Amino acid sequence: MTHPAPPAPREAAALALQVWRLAWPAIAHMLLLTLVFLVGRGMVGRYSTTALASMQICGTLTWTIVSIFSATSAGTLAVVARSVGAGDRAGAAAAVRVSLAFALLLGAAIALPVLAACGPLLRALFPQAGAAVLDQATAYLGIVLPALPLAFVEAVAAAALQGVGDTKTPLAVATLGNLVNVAVSAVLIFGHLGLPALGVRGAAVGVACTMATEALLLTAALLSRSGPLPLRAAPSRSAAAPSRSAAAPSRSAVAPSRSAAAPPPSAASAAPDQRTPRQADAAALARVLRVAAPAFAERSAYHAGYMGFVAIIGLLGATAMAANQALIAIESVCFLSAEGFGIAAGSLMAQRLGARRPDDAARVALLAALMAIVALSAFGVLFALAPRPLLLAFSSDPELLALGARALPVAAVAQPFMAFATVMGMGLRGAGDTRTVLAVTLVSSLLMRLGGTWLFAVTLGHGLVGVWMGSTADWICRSALLGLAYARGRWKRLTV
Repeated sequence: MTHPAPPAPREAAALALQVWRLAWPAIAHMLLLTLVFLVGRGMVGRYSTTALASMQICGTLTWTIVSIFSATSAGTLAVVARSVGAGDRAGAAAAVRVSLAFALLLGAAIALPVLAACGPLLRALFPQAGAAVLDQATAYLGIVLPALPLAFVEAVAAAALQGVGDTKTPLAVATLGNLVNVAVSAVLIFGHLGLPALGVRGAAVGVACTMATEALLLTAALLSRSGPLPLRAAPSRSAAAPSRSAAAPSRSAVAPSRSAAAPPPSAASAAPDQRTPRQADAAALARVLRVAAPAFAERSAYHAGYMGFVAIIGLLGATAMAANQALIAIESVCFLSAEGFGIAAGSLMAQRLGARRPDDAARVALLAALMAIVALSAFGVLFALAPRPLLLAFSSDPELLALGARALPVAAVAQPFMAFATVMGMGLRGAGDTRTVLAVTLVSSLLMRLGGTWLFAVTLGHGLVGVWMGSTADWICRSALLGLAYARGRWKRLTV
């Protein structure tokens, strides 16, 4: 087990600046993606209670599908960033081309069967929801599901840009997407400008328009002549394997210059490529899917654990469920912030591994994790010192406030562990070590979170506080296991 020497203060400051330059647009991007659904729910809630109840069903189903099946983006980011770090932009471009096509086809393969079975599926999954709620949920999904392939394309395109080191373009596009969502939803939900009030259907049109806007703009940014990768070029052998002779990028660069000259070919790479374009594309897709497959399994395991977690909370009653929703909304700012630092860590780690600088990759991971710990610990102090004012933004119910105020200090304890685990997990994904992250998720989500929540909340009778004790135990376990994987350094030797 080897550890990189600590960087000099000036070098550490330069690394911190690189991490922050990538992290803050990624944080804002994640918050804006969440805002699309929050705005829709807020407007629908003002339209009718039945419509809002239907959003609980269709919103959760849509989020689950997108989260699981857009796991291709993890492979895209890892391969693109590794190739860029190695100076192999043609290989990165090939990975992006096949990832976008695969995302579009996968989205259609998932959306069409779900759309065909939508009504019976919802009645089977939610038998107690009521006919009116199920009808509105079916209407919402009938509009959003055809646009689902574009959501997969958006995830892959954003990951490709982040892998190159461009987190500002996804932020700008997400900002525009939110404006489209607000404008379209407000007009169609309530029937302004002489149009009929469509209620939940109007919210669905707003989300579908946002998906289309973001997918098309991000793809256009990648395909433009001034784009960061040569996507218009024909596939080459670099699509199948990373270049071994690529020159390393400058240590001070977040990503290699777009105008940098291609490295001279080695004797091995100078041999004529016997692959057809189709074979080269297949090889590029295989590279992406080798990383993405464990990420897909990881997200499936996470959502399985989450559904069990929600079921346990359901045993505690309506007030506990409502208080938990308020707590999750408060904590979401922390989690999304940690994910922003994680995106920066994953991109920079993969670039440095591609440039054959594993010790630099290790320093970036640790620095990004420390920055996230500082940021989330500050939020944790706020949780502990002012729980009631934070909860008042969501409800004035005395029982809800009392429950939430007891649980929020427990959430405060979890924040530094959540920061470290989130950043380190995303960093290891960027390095291509998605198998380790999968193993940690299986242990933490299915054993620690579910087992701990049942023990503290039900067996020991701590209720909602016990739920958050179980969640905190999960984050502590993840931190320990991911920290061990980072320290062992197996991720440095992986081939992507």
